[in-house]
Amino acid sequence: MHGDAELHHAAELYWVQGMTMEAVADRFGVSRPTVSRMLQAARDRGIVRITLSAPPAAGHEVSRRLREVFGVTAHVAGTARAATEPQRLESVARSAAALLADWFGDGTTLAVAWGTTTSAVAAHLQPKPTRDAVVVQMNGAVSARSPLTAQSPALLGQMSSAFGASLLPFPTPAFFDDERTRTLMWQESTVRRVLAVRNAADLAVFSVGAFRGPMISQVYSGDYLDEDALRELAAHRVVGDVCTVFLREDGTYADIGLNRRATGPTPLELRRIPRRLCVVSGDHKVPGVIGALRAGVVTDLVIDERTADAVLRRLSGR
Repeated sequence: MHGDAELHHAAELYWVQGMTMEAVADRFGVSRPTVSRMLQAARDRGIVRITLSAPPAAGHEVSRRLREVFGVTAHVAGTARAATEPQRLESVARSAAALLADWFGDGTTLAVAWGTTTSAVAAHLQPKPTRDAVVVQMNGAVSARSPLTAQSPALLGQMSSAFGASLLPFPTPAFFDDERTRTLMWQESTVRRVLAVRNAADLAVFSVGAFRGPMISQVYSGDYLDEDALRELAAHRVVGDVCTVFLREDGTYADIGLNRRATGPTPLELRRIPRRLCVVSGDHKVPGVIGALRAGVVTDLVIDERTADAVLRRLSGR
């Protein structure tokens, strides 16, 4: 079993000083396969993090136009034109995980909205131990109709473990049956504590939910909403949600009745968090992405190239 210092030294010799595996093996008095295992262990423990810098032209025009229109920083993940939906999701998840690792440090509070996309991001996080850091759940997750659908514990556990951070779950359903219950719950000391930490977060990560398309979001596929609720969303021309708060494509949300029963932060509340990372892929999410951008909830957008092109085409009416 090799210690962190030994793994760091081997990694430095190989990746920084450019020594061959044979030379590193000779230095340590071990075999070449042992050096290969040491280098892999250094990556697994987060001692080594490998990143790729895209050429300046890759996604540059898309990024420039999104910054001009919405003031966001767009990180465009390159994918093949023929890439499948799962492949596009994996590409943006890897890119988002690398950004989170760069931004997350000692004393950071990260607010997380559960979902398929953020779960994919969590799966790509490499260990990066920090001190005095917190991962807080941004919205409730339990469904009264099917309690087993909640996926937030695994997601939050992965993120907090990756950073060695404390975990603060949000012990509420995704949606209350009655908005008056929500008002009363918001007065409970346990809930107030979560809300206070959430509202003081340094960083938020979330996606945009979509209820149409090849990869329907958990909010719509996991028995969180009944038929009456879905009809109400259609009547209000809802195109998606951010943190279980529903949006129209023009970014409005305040008069949608279901939002008064939701546990996630409103766009107004979300905008108080300094850095807000939205991670999306898939043509079916394009209207929702535009709604989120118009609502001003995004500071940084990780998006695959094909989806980004579709966003710009829709904005220009093509």
